[in-house]
Parts: sequence; C-alpha cells; structure tokens
Amino acid sequence: MIKSELVQHIAEQNPHLYQRDVEHIVNAILDEISDALARGDRVELRGFGAFSVKNRPARVGRNPRTGEKVPVAEKYVPFFKTGKEMRERLNDGEDTE
Repeated sequence: MIKSELVQHIAEQNPHLYQRDVEHIVNAILDEISDALARGDRVELRGFGAFSVKNRPARVGRNPRTGEKVPVAEKYVPFFKTGKEMRERLNDGEDTE
C-alpha cells in the first residue's frame, strides 16, 4: 500500500472527512515522525510498533566489482520494531518470542 492508497482508504472509511483533509492529516503524522527521528527521539505507537534511530559506525567496505577497499562513512539509519499486538496479528495469535 502506498501513501495515496492509504489516504483513499481512510477517506472511504470516514465519509464525513474530505480526502484533502485526510491527506493533510496523514502528511502531518508522517512529518512529525520524521522530525522526531531527525532529532534523535523515539516514536512509539502502542500496538503497532516503535521507530528509532540506530548509529552505524564508519567502516571499510569493498567495491563488489573491483574488490577495492572503500571507506564507508558513519551514518544514522531508521529502525522499526513491531509491537506485540502487530506480531500477534501477523502470526494469527501465535507469539513467536
């Protein structure tokens, strides 16, 4: 599902809202999650999961074509961990942990 499909689906479930308003709401939520991650904060949506930022330290990688050593800079990457309810729903109620 892409963002436009999500907006359309939510608008269909809530006929009292205009589609453009739903789009503004979805964009506001996603922007706030992105801004929080950029600040280094953690975002937790109970029952869904938690977004956080992990640090990947600098390292020496290899160019797969030439085999030459290449320095790879330090970077921060987004990380998502599913919530318990989401895992249970995906696994038909069976807890995999």
